[in-house]
Order: sequence, then structure tokens, then C-alpha cells
Amino acid sequence: MPVTDTTDLTDEAQDALHELQIATEYLHRAYGDLLKCHHQTGHAMDRLQNAQEKLEEAGLETAAEELAGEHLPAGAVEEKWTYEIVEEYRDGFLDDLLAFEAEVREEIADGERHITEQKQRERLRERADDGSGDPPFSSDG
Repeated sequence: MPVTDTTDLTDEAQDALHELQIATEYLHRAYGDLLKCHHQTGHAMDRLQNAQEKLEEAGLETAAEELAGEHLPAGAVEEKWTYEIVEEYRDGFLDDLLAFEAEVREEIADGERHITEQKQRERLRERADDGSGDPPFSSDG
């Protein structure tokens, strides 16, 4: 059973809230992908530092100096290092949209999460209890 009575929530409002919640789940996944990019780039930078040392050892000073002076200190995107991109995404875009979703959810569903899934669970349990075998979703909603 839902914690909050959502029987007065229209189908349209429920659908809109569901889309917002799915969107925020995808935003969390995107944030995880950014973290992965940040970590992978860090590992690559470690290897580039190793390459710089090996270039020096091989007597390839011009390449070693270019790597050390231009590529290693450069940012990944517009002079930003990946940690800066991760922080800007999290502290700006992600936090703003999470707050927006929470405001809308609070306004129309008393803050309740996963209403669509709760209702689906209830329909499946009711179907199992009555043994009808009817699909959990009717054509009228």
C-alpha cells in the first residue's frame, strides 16, 4: 500500500510524475558515467606521465617536453579537468533537476515516490489474490 493516499491523483499527473522520476534516474546514471569518465581519464593521465618519463629516458626530449608542457596540464574540455566537469554537473544541473522533481512530487503526491510502480504492484497482487489471471492493466487505465 502507498504511504500516501494518491487516489485523487489524475492519470495525467501520475504519468507526468512518472516521467520526471524516470528522468532523474537517468540523470543519476549519467552522473555515474561522468564519474567513470573522470576515473578513466585519471588513469590515462597516469599513463601519460609514465610515457613522458619513458620519452625522456629514450632521449626524445622534444616529445617529452610537449607532453609535459601542453598535454598533461591541459583540461579535458575547454581547459576544465574532468573533476571540474563532474562537480559542475552534480552541483548545478543534477542538483537543480533533482530539487525540481522533488518539488513537483511534493506538490502533487505529498512527496511519495514510485506511485506508478506501487499501483502496478497492487494490481498484480490483487490479480494473484483473486486468481482471475486478467492482465494487471485494463484498457481504460
